[in-house]
Amino acid sequence: MPARIYRPAKTAMSSGTAKTKKWVLEFVSEEAREVDPLMGWTSSNDTQAQVHMTFETKEEALEYAAEHGIDATVMEPKSRKTNVRPRGYAENFAHNRRAAWTH
Repeated sequence: MPARIYRPAKTAMSSGTAKTKKWVLEFVSEEAREVDPLMGWTSSNDTQAQVHMTFETKEEALEYAAEHGIDATVMEPKSRKTNVRPRGYAENFAHNRRAAWTH
């Protein structure tokens, strides 16, 4: 059963980095999902696709996969440059601004 190990990216709805520090091992679905004709829900008989395990480090996830005979693929995260201004939000209201503050 194939799986992938990755570190999740931050959500598009927030600027925070919560839930992006740990590594996730999730199984790849082996069969296609079906749409229920009556309710329109998406379903699958593959219960392994519902399993998501979190680990503190990539090495722990790889060790778990090796111990249990899981064929895992590691997806390395892309790093981002931090966006920190020297004086932060208070800079908007500084008394010694050289230019007028506009929106």
